[in-house]
Amino acid sequence: MKSSRLAAASLALACLLVSAESALAAEQGLPGASMSLWWALPFAGLLLSIATGPLLCPHVWEHHYGKITAGWAALVVAPLALFFGFDVSAGAVLHTLLLEYMSFIILLFALFTISGGILVAGNIQGTPLVNAGLLLIGALLASVVGTTGASMIMIRPVIRANDNRPFNAHVVVFFIFLVSNIGGSLTPLGDPPLFVGFLRGVDFFWTTANLWCETLFVGGIVLAAFLAVDWFFHRREFGRPKIKDPTPHSKVRIRGLANIVLLAGVIGAILLSASWKPGVAFTIQGVAVELQNLVRDAIIIVLAVVSLAVTRKEYRAANGFSWGPILEVAKLFAGIFICIVPVIAILRAGLDGAFAPLVALVTGPGGAPNDLAYFWLTGALSSFLDNAPTYLVFFELAGGDPQALMTTFATTLVAISAGAVFMGANTYIGNAPNFMVYAIARERGVRMPGFFGYMLWSGAVLIPTFLIAGFVFFG
Repeated sequence: MKSSRLAAASLALACLLVSAESALAAEQGLPGASMSLWWALPFAGLLLSIATGPLLCPHVWEHHYGKITAGWAALVVAPLALFFGFDVSAGAVLHTLLLEYMSFIILLFALFTISGGILVAGNIQGTPLVNAGLLLIGALLASVVGTTGASMIMIRPVIRANDNRPFNAHVVVFFIFLVSNIGGSLTPLGDPPLFVGFLRGVDFFWTTANLWCETLFVGGIVLAAFLAVDWFFHRREFGRPKIKDPTPHSKVRIRGLANIVLLAGVIGAILLSASWKPGVAFTIQGVAVELQNLVRDAIIIVLAVVSLAVTRKEYRAANGFSWGPILEVAKLFAGIFICIVPVIAILRAGLDGAFAPLVALVTGPGGAPNDLAYFWLTGALSSFLDNAPTYLVFFELAGGDPQALMTTFATTLVAISAGAVFMGANTYIGNAPNFMVYAIARERGVRMPGFFGYMLWSGAVLIPTFLIAGFVFFG
């Protein structure tokens, strides 16, 4: 039960993600150039609450996170209505619900439901090469079912494979590096910030075509580092008293294979909405909802329902599947979407807005974007504030025009995307699956490092890797 709650909090943290898109229509009527930084306080407060609540006050957070979220949202909606009129405030909420919130929560619900029905049963010996293979499979899977889905599918098999080793915490740490973060960088399905970009107009396969080199470079270095570390610990285990294997070896089998076909259907539905533009829209209280998006969402819902119908309950039970994470995400999303509306309005004002100093940091001589600064600033904030809203902040700082960012300023968008996805691994709170994996591993008896202990690992392995990658690709 405790693990379920921790998983819920962690997934909810991840899903700060599309707070991004919620603001797009709403903030257009706001005078961002004249708005002060006070308008950003509710957004910062909600991020801080989500990041620290499950860690510092788990019981209070568990029972009152909905009220806390509603409180922060009210601190945006009420002043907006007071200073800019009821129509602007109501319009922000309506645009959020109809254009972004519903579409994203439907996709997240489907990925969560379908991936939760895929069970990797059985057990093998966790040697360095086997472990590296499992991490590689998980990293590849992350771009298909998302970092949260891949983490759910793979973490228990990885723990079982190493549960008779006296030194096994490092395996989970590198699992977080590769499966819960770096591996999700190749498609919009992989990691929340990339889906934010897709909703903003970035082509589905642009990420694959433009980030594969950076992903291969960073992932290859981290995987090589894992092999070196695991060989070291594996050799230290020789001569030590053997631990009785609590999960004896057995043939590995994948259950719930029908869900793989359903995941392919989800990808197909998203590609359909990106390529099929019939030019038909339905207007609801002034908000135009396009037909292709309605069709996409309907298909995705049907696929999730089919997964529930065809997957055996024992497979989900073995995966520790519960509805808690999605329910928490659904509640937190609404608050996040609303709180970021004034932040995006200020960012869109550029050098004329209250975030002008931040704009100056990422602007080079002559006004050209400083890609290295985008990479490190996006990554640094993603390490502590969750990577999805951070991605949106710097996406807007770079101009917010997806066509320009995919072409003229492609390296800038790559820097933002890589910083957001890769550096979400720097702390337990940088990306949703991180804390979920930590909670599951602790529950299964793995001696996981604490918050700062984990940062020693990321500082020793990831920061040097990112320094090299930044110099190679953005320097």
